[in-house]
Amino acid sequence: MRSISRLALLISMLFLFSSQAQADESITTDVYFSRAGMKILSGVANVTTGWMELPKNISIWNQKNNNMLSDFTEGVLWGIVHTAGRTASGAVDLATFWLPTFPTPSPVFVWDDFSKESDYYGFRMGR
Repeated sequence: MRSISRLALLISMLFLFSSQAQADESITTDVYFSRAGMKILSGVANVTTGWMELPKNISIWNQKNNNMLSDFTEGVLWGIVHTAGRTASGAVDLATFWLPTFPTPSPVFVWDDFSKESDYYGFRMGR
C-alpha cells in the first residue's frame, strides 16, 4: 500500500512539472506552415542535390593543406560521407515535414555556404 501511494505521488509530481516544459515559441499556424514548407523544400532539394557534397568537400579539403594527393583522398572520402548524410537527412526532412522543427542539415542547402563543412542536427525547435 505504501509503495502504491509513493508511485501515485511520483506520477502526480511528473504531471505537475510537465506543464512547465513548454517551448519558448508558441507554434501558430503561420509558424507551422512556414516550417513545414521549409522542411518539404529542403527535403526535396537535399535529396536531389546531395551529390554536390562530393565536389564541395574536395574543394574544402584541397584548401586545407599543401599535400594534394592526401587532401583529394580525404575530400573524396568526406564527400561520400556528407553525400550520404545530406541525402538521408533530406529524406528524413521530407518524411517528417509535418513536425514543426527546423531542417536537419546546416547549412540547410548545399549551395548556401560552399566553403563550410556540413553539420547534421536532430530535431531542433530553435536555431
